[in-house]
Amino acid sequence: MTEFLGLAFSPLGAAGTLALLFAFAFTLYALISGVLAGRRGDSRLEQSTRLALWGNFFFVTLAIGTLEYAILKDDFTVRYVAEHSMSVSPTWVKVVTLWAALDGSILLWAWILSLYAFLVSLTARRDVLRPWVMSVQALSVLFFVGLNLTIASPFTPVVDVPQQGMGPNPLLQNHWMMAVHPVLMYLGFVGLSVPFAYAIAALVTGRLGESWLIQTRRWTMVAWGFLTMAILAGGWWSYEILGWGGYWAWDPVENASFIPWLLATAFIHSVQIQERRRMLKVWNVYLIVFAYAATVLGTFLTRSGVVESVHAFGTGPIGPLFLAFFTTLVVIGAGLATWRLPQIRDPHSLDHPVSREGAVLAGNVLFVVFAALVVLATLFPIVMEATRGFRTIVGPTFYDRFAIPIGLLLLLFMGIGPMLPWRRLNGSLWQSVRAPAIAGIVGTVAAFALGVRNIGLALCVGLCLYNLVGLGQLVWDSARARGGLGSVPRLVREHPRRYGAYLAHLGIVMIALGIGFSSTYKARQEVTLQLNKPQTVLGKTVTLTAMNTEERPERFSSVATVQVNKETLTPKMNTYINQPQQPVAMPAVKYHLMGDTYVTLLKAEHDQKWATVAVIDSPMVSWLWWGTLLLMLGTGLSLGAPVRELVPRVTPAPAPREGLTA
Repeated sequence: MTEFLGLAFSPLGAAGTLALLFAFAFTLYALISGVLAGRRGDSRLEQSTRLALWGNFFFVTLAIGTLEYAILKDDFTVRYVAEHSMSVSPTWVKVVTLWAALDGSILLWAWILSLYAFLVSLTARRDVLRPWVMSVQALSVLFFVGLNLTIASPFTPVVDVPQQGMGPNPLLQNHWMMAVHPVLMYLGFVGLSVPFAYAIAALVTGRLGESWLIQTRRWTMVAWGFLTMAILAGGWWSYEILGWGGYWAWDPVENASFIPWLLATAFIHSVQIQERRRMLKVWNVYLIVFAYAATVLGTFLTRSGVVESVHAFGTGPIGPLFLAFFTTLVVIGAGLATWRLPQIRDPHSLDHPVSREGAVLAGNVLFVVFAALVVLATLFPIVMEATRGFRTIVGPTFYDRFAIPIGLLLLLFMGIGPMLPWRRLNGSLWQSVRAPAIAGIVGTVAAFALGVRNIGLALCVGLCLYNLVGLGQLVWDSARARGGLGSVPRLVREHPRRYGAYLAHLGIVMIALGIGFSSTYKARQEVTLQLNKPQTVLGKTVTLTAMNTEERPERFSSVATVQVNKETLTPKMNTYINQPQQPVAMPAVKYHLMGDTYVTLLKAEHDQKWATVAVIDSPMVSWLWWGTLLLMLGTGLSLGAPVRELVPRVTPAPAPREGLTA
């Protein structure tokens, strides 16, 4: 540690701050030059804007690299390193410490946003939209870099340099998933800035046809895919770390990722209708505006301190600034859309509600209503505290009251939409959906006959079977027209969007079944085990066979060896030296297709040869992980479809079943 003019001085901190200053200057220039290039049609200014975004990316990369270097080198003259890192932590923990707290996470957001802006500047078409797209991207980058330069600077020096640092939150160093989940979340959140920028550019220029949709289809799918994987990773982290045997609790910060996911999912599906029928232009613009704005709202909830959550961190003036930025995005996007409303009114209308577009629109409405209800339930405690002076609690039971029926309706429309033709149905609806509907009815009755007494779960089983038979019928009809099932590989190559959507919907079916059975039949029992004395817990023979300890430089662990029937599990209780008052359980899980073996160590005295554990029986949880994998494979297959100019594909007669393309 050195001093300069009587003030604390950190060389790495100064280098990081200087890099951010250059990044801010380049971004401000990109914003101004992009607007001028768009207004004047000046190609030289447009090229200058591109170069400014490249410069911004270089300097933000330099800043984040400087912070990571300071963490890895234990440079505790930098405040962020002193407060959130620890010299004895493993290397992987030091790496993830970069985003383990407020200032570093905002720098990561700024870097990923700069990366997206850089990639857009390289790949965007040379048309009238490009300068405006780059300037909108620059506006977002400017906000986050500005935060890092002012109230959220990770590079401020410290006067009293600690010897080994305070270390990160124990929950954030207890599982390797923290190296993955936040990065995936930011890639999803920030990725939605690209279609948002194109939508704003289309509104500003009046180029409100399908060109901006064509250019953003892959960006939207990539962002949605990252956001989906982030939600899965967060659920898995919760399942493996928090010790309650669950993966989703309608926590406010969980909701913060779910809201933009719902809106982005609606956007991905409604784009089909604009492609095919030149409909829902207004709807699509508003959807993507609010989807990106919802990511900023979620960041506000995470970092403002207004909600209580195991995922939340950060208090102080940064919350109001995020709220102001959210308001700015909504005002700009909704304001421009309202201004351009006469130009984006649909040239075509819905011919008949019983049609492909009618089913997609109904599903879209459900997605939006779902997102709105989650927003209201999440913000209700905050509003009550602000207006009434007390904080109320909105628990999972309240969310389930609307989430279950909406989820079941979404499964219904997910299955019926691909079975219907575009424009209108000539003939009876029953004739089109007869086989899937019969399968759904049989599945519901069979589930009830086999002992399922929860009506929601019985309907879920029936609707999942209804979807499976519908998907099978679509594949069979296409294959039969091309010579049999042997033609399926060729059909997949020729129509990757369609078959990618089929695969994604198969993943949704698996996820729905996993959620339904694991939430309905989850059972938990706590028991105190004496060494080598078996007990029966939830119908299983559970035996404590050993108690041991593990010591590492950063933590101390109590380790129980537990025999559950014929399987051996070793749950732990980790106590980190930086927060000894906050021990963290590390459950042991053996994954199985039909139900996991899950044991959490709650209390132990290794020298007294006993331990209190929780044994959890949660059937079919693994279906969530495998279903999400199928969902991602389907997304990847859809991304392989070529980007082409769209032409009107409206036909006066109903088209044959072609499936859905997402």
